[in-house]
Amino acid sequence: MITTKQTPLYLVVLLSFNSFSPVYAEEDNNIAVITVTGTREETPRSETAETTDALDKKIIDDVKPAHASELLNRIPGVRVNVTGGEGHMTSIRQPMTTKPVYLYLENGIPTRSTGFFNHNALYETNIPQAESVEITKGPGTALYGSDAIGGVININTRPAPLEPEVGIGIEGGEHGWRRMLLSGGNTWGDNGLRGDLNVTHTDGWRDNTDYDRTAGTARWDTFLSNGASLETVFSGSDIDQQTAGSSRLSEDDYKNDPTKNYYGISYRKVTALRFSSAYEQEDGNTLLSITPYLRDNEMEYMPNWSFSYDPGIKKTENQSLGLLLKYRVDIAPYNTRIIVGSDIDYSPGSREENYIDATTNSDGVYDSYTIEDRIYDYDVTYKGVAPYIHVETSPVDKLRITAGLRYDSIKYDYDNKMSSGSFTYRPSSMRFPMRINRPEDDTVSFSHWSPKIGAAYEFNENINGFVSYRNAFRAPSEGQLFRPGSNQASLDLDPVKADSYEIGIRGKVGNQLNYEASYYYMKKKDDLVTYEDAVTGDRYTSNAGETLHKGLELGADYRFNPDWSLGASYTHTKQTYEDWNEKGNDYSGNELTSAPQNFANTTLNYHPGFFNGGRVELEWSHIGSYWMDNDNTEKYDGHDLLNLRVNHFINMENKKQLEIYARIMNLTDKRYATAASLSRGNKEFAPGMERTVYAGFNYKF
Repeated sequence: MITTKQTPLYLVVLLSFNSFSPVYAEEDNNIAVITVTGTREETPRSETAETTDALDKKIIDDVKPAHASELLNRIPGVRVNVTGGEGHMTSIRQPMTTKPVYLYLENGIPTRSTGFFNHNALYETNIPQAESVEITKGPGTALYGSDAIGGVININTRPAPLEPEVGIGIEGGEHGWRRMLLSGGNTWGDNGLRGDLNVTHTDGWRDNTDYDRTAGTARWDTFLSNGASLETVFSGSDIDQQTAGSSRLSEDDYKNDPTKNYYGISYRKVTALRFSSAYEQEDGNTLLSITPYLRDNEMEYMPNWSFSYDPGIKKTENQSLGLLLKYRVDIAPYNTRIIVGSDIDYSPGSREENYIDATTNSDGVYDSYTIEDRIYDYDVTYKGVAPYIHVETSPVDKLRITAGLRYDSIKYDYDNKMSSGSFTYRPSSMRFPMRINRPEDDTVSFSHWSPKIGAAYEFNENINGFVSYRNAFRAPSEGQLFRPGSNQASLDLDPVKADSYEIGIRGKVGNQLNYEASYYYMKKKDDLVTYEDAVTGDRYTSNAGETLHKGLELGADYRFNPDWSLGASYTHTKQTYEDWNEKGNDYSGNELTSAPQNFANTTLNYHPGFFNGGRVELEWSHIGSYWMDNDNTEKYDGHDLLNLRVNHFINMENKKQLEIYARIMNLTDKRYATAASLSRGNKEFAPGMERTVYAGFNYKF
C-alpha cells in the first residue's frame, strides 16, 4: 500500500473547494488528504476510484453552520436545501427529494436502519461539533448497502484531545436564534475522554416555525494492553419543531407575504440515540475490526405535505442491534489489499397513525384539528445480513485497481395489530375520501448483489485520474410496504436499482492551482412511481420508472498570494425520465422536476496575518432554473445569493484564545425559493430566509 507520507499533495483532490485551510495550513507539500468512508479506514484519496470530498474540523469551525446546507453546498455536485429549522432535502446526482436514496453515517455506522429512512437525518447528528464530514457521490461502495444510490454522507465525531481542553461558544441572531456549544476533554495515559453539547433555539422566520434541539456526544478513546484500540461513542439528539417544512405558498403570498405558513399546526418531534464501540487490532499486515452498535429512533410528526390527501399524526419507533465485522490483510505481491466483512442489523420497529380533521381560518391557514380514528398500528422488524469483499491491487506501477462485491439479504417481519383489508374515511376538510389498505401479517424478503470495479492512475507527478463502475439498490421502505394508503399491491414492490459509470481527473498546476473534474452517467431502473387518480383521489405506487442521471462536476482552488484565495465549484447535470408512465400520462423524455441543470458555489477569502488565522469570506451561491412539473411547462428561474463571514482570533496568556465572528446570510435580501412546483395548474414556492445576521464568540482555555 502507498502510505500517507509517500502520497504527494498533487495526487489529492482538495477537501471541499472552499476556504483552502485544509491544504494551505502547512508548507509541507507531502501532506496527503485522507478519507475513511470508502474502506472504513484511512485511505489516500489519490487511490480512490470515485469522487469523495471531505470537510475537516477547521472548515467546520470557520463556517459555523446553522444548517447543514451552509457547509455541504460548497462541494461540487452537492445541493442541500432548507425545509425549516435544520430540516433539509438533499440533491446529490438526484433531484431535490425526500426519497431514501442517500445513506447517512456517523463514524461509518448508518444513523438509521434500512426501511426507516428520514430525509432530515442530518439534523440527528451534531455537525457543528464534528471532526469531519465526508461525502461519496454516487452509489456507495461495496461496503454499503441499501439507500446509497445518490451518495453517502459520513459524519465523524471528534476524538479526545491530547491535552486538557475546554471550550464554550455563544451565538445569537435574528428571529430569536440562540446557540450554545460546549466541549471539553483530556487524555490520561492510554485513555482519552471528550464531550460535546449543542443547545439551539430559534423562533423561526416564518409563522409558527420555532425550533429547539439538544444534541450531544461523549467519546472514549483507549489503547488496550494487547495493542488494540477501542473507540466508544454515545451520541444523541432531541428535536422539537413547529414546521412549515418545504410547504409552498401561492405566487402572490410568496411575493408579498413570505412569512406566512399555511400549516401552522404541523410539527415534528424526534429523539435519536446511538451507542457504538469500535474494536480494532492491527498486527503486521492484518487488521481486525469489530463494531457492535445500538440505536434508538423515535419520531412523532404531523407532515404538512400530505394534508390534502393523507392528514394525520404519525408515530414511528425503531430500535437496532447491529454488528460491523471487517478483516483486512495486505499481501506483498502487487501491493494487494483484501478486505472481507459482514454487516448484521436487527431492527424491530413500530408505526401508529391517526388521521386528523383539520380546519382553516379566514386566511386559509390550518389552525386547529381534531384527532380521529386510528388507521395504522403495526410492528415491523427489519433483519439484514450483508457479507462483502473488497480488493485493491497494483499490477503495474502507478495503477491502483479496486473491485468489490456485496450481497444483501433483507427481511421484513410485519405484524398488523388492526383488522386487515380496505377501509374508507372522510375528513370534512378533504376533497376526496381517504382509502386505506392494511395488509395482513406477512414476511417480505429482498436480496441483491452489488458489484463495483474501478482504477486510479498517476499519469505524472501533477495529474491523477480514475474510472469506475458501481451498482447500488434501494429496498422499499416499511412505509411503502405496510402503510400503502390505497395501494393494494404494495407487498409486490421491488427494489430500485442503479448502475453508475464515472471518470475523473484531479491535479495541480504549480503551487497555486488545484483542480478536479468528473463526469458520471447513472441509470436507475424499477424506480418507484407514485401517482394520483384524478377521479377518486387515490394514490398508487409501483415499479414503473426508469430515469437517467448524468453530469459534469468541476472544482478548483486558487491561491493568489498568502492573503487571498478563491474556491469555485460548478455542476452541470441533466436528469431525464427514460420510461415513466403515471396512469396514462407518459413523461418519457422529459426532464425530472426539481433538478436544476446548473448550480455553482464560489468563495473569495481574505485572510491577512493580523487576523491571527481569521478571515473575511464572500460567498456566491447559484441555483439555475428547473422544471416545476412533469410536463415541463413551467420553470423556476433559479437564484443567486451572497453570504458574508468574518472572524478574528485574539490570543491570550496560558494558551487561552478568544474568537469573535459574524456572518450575514442572504446579504442582498434576495427573494428566492428553496423549492418550487406546479400543483393543479398553480405555481407554488417555498420561500427562502430573508437577510439574517448572526454573531458570536468562542472561548478556549
